[in-house]
Amino acid sequence: MRKKSGNRIVAMIPVRNEACRYLFQVLEHLSLWVDKIVVLDDASEDDTYEVAKSFNKVIAYKNEKTLFVENEVALRAKLWDLTIRQEPDWIVAIDADEIFEDRIVDEVEFLINQDYYDAVYFRIFDFWASQTHYRVDGGWNPWVKFQLFLVRYDPHLNYTWPQREIHCGRFPMPCQDFIPYYSDIRIKHFGWAEEREHYKKYLFYRDKDLKIHGQILPHTQSILVSPKSNDLEKWCNSKRLYFLRDGNNEGKGADFKNAAS
Repeated sequence: MRKKSGNRIVAMIPVRNEACRYLFQVLEHLSLWVDKIVVLDDASEDDTYEVAKSFNKVIAYKNEKTLFVENEVALRAKLWDLTIRQEPDWIVAIDADEIFEDRIVDEVEFLINQDYYDAVYFRIFDFWASQTHYRVDGGWNPWVKFQLFLVRYDPHLNYTWPQREIHCGRFPMPCQDFIPYYSDIRIKHFGWAEEREHYKKYLFYRDKDLKIHGQILPHTQSILVSPKSNDLEKWCNSKRLYFLRDGNNEGKGADFKNAAS
């Protein structure tokens, strides 16, 4: 049964060798607006596990051997099973280099304490060779596609995962068929912010393309293409709606439904 108040959010994050990247910043920001954070360390060789454990809201687990390289779906499925043990009302799936813009802190109650939508989609912005500009050319254009990051958990449903070696999605089926809401709150993705990491990532996705598709896909090829100046856009923070956080949340479920109609 959908609840219109008192809903709890549990975040789930797969991590590997993230201690010196963005993990601390990601966990610090999540701690502002979720109730618990389940972290699955995929056999890191640095202090990732220790960084995660330093946060009060984190429940951390660690694999002895890495799963992601050979079988992403096995990693995602294990993380999901660990997360639902916390009996969440909502689950947010996020990676260790992704951060919601600050508006989420004020508006999350508005998003989850309603009884109409079960899935919330957001746009993700790929910061390219910097932490100030994101890429907007071709398949990298963030305005084109919304992605599923937040779902209402129903313990009575049968959840299954697609059998894909990579790009299996953040959530199992049938989450993709839930009643959706498309939020204008944005997500910053810093996975491409360090240019020195690009070639290593290109090799990984190139090998996956050749194995699965028999050819290198255009999106993968574009990793090595240096964007022109007009293909990069400077990030500007959107205005926060503090009154949603500080005011009375009663009745916001109805407002949410009407606003999205």
